[in-house]
Amino acid sequence: MMVTARRVEAAADEVRYEFGLDDKFDRILAIDPRTLDAHVENGDFNAAAGAIAAKVVKAWRSSGEFPTRMLFAS
Repeated sequence: MMVTARRVEAAADEVRYEFGLDDKFDRILAIDPRTLDAHVENGDFNAAAGAIAAKVVKAWRSSGEFPTRMLFAS
């Protein structure tokens, strides 16, 4: 599985990423920067969403910034 994401918005109350499998950016992941709670706009928080959300949050914890792009491959 390869999940790619790119940041499309970084507001104070929500950071949004377009993401999908194999460079198909067909879904939106939103992360609350205060709580790091993540949700998907269509409500389907599946394995792909969980994997990319975990990578984004890990990068934020490491650098203090939300990355502009992220890749998860297994």
